[in-house]
Amino acid sequence: MPRQIALLRGINVGGHNKFPMARQRELFAALGHRDVTVLLQTGNIVFADPGTPPAETARRIEARIADELGFPVPVVVRTRDELAAAVAANPFPQAEAEPKTLHVTFLSDAPADPSPLKELGSDAYAPDQLRLIGRELYMWCPNGVGRSKLTDAVSRARLGVTATSRNWNTVTKLLALADA
Repeated sequence: MPRQIALLRGINVGGHNKFPMARQRELFAALGHRDVTVLLQTGNIVFADPGTPPAETARRIEARIADELGFPVPVVVRTRDELAAAVAANPFPQAEAEPKTLHVTFLSDAPADPSPLKELGSDAYAPDQLRLIGRELYMWCPNGVGRSKLTDAVSRARLGVTATSRNWNTVTKLLALADA
């Protein structure tokens, strides 16, 4: 059965929107997904799905979470092949030696208007760099994400789509789980 990866935004962060790992597995199983694996507590779920389109899977997960937990959780879903393509498309291969400096923001759709990101590609944020490739936004912050002005600027950019970020370690671990 094909594998999908759900990326939940904003759960178990700072004591808000608590959604324990065991409950995540239960909810996904109740939705009919098999072989559910949760990576970390921050909403990284790999599961088998009979081939439901990822956008539909995301909508079903969002609705079930809102019904059962009482708060909204934005969800982005990728198939195993889409995640593999995102890994292969990494425009900053030099960052892989320091994977905590590389982040991928997964977007629910390609932004209709990516112009807010064009300003962020300027030298004003150097040495940090940003690239939008399809529905993935890659951000390399060689001096660390915590010190990056680009990180704050990206979080303020209004793209009109659901977005959630993961560091490179998490992205590659998710792909390994999807391949297991």
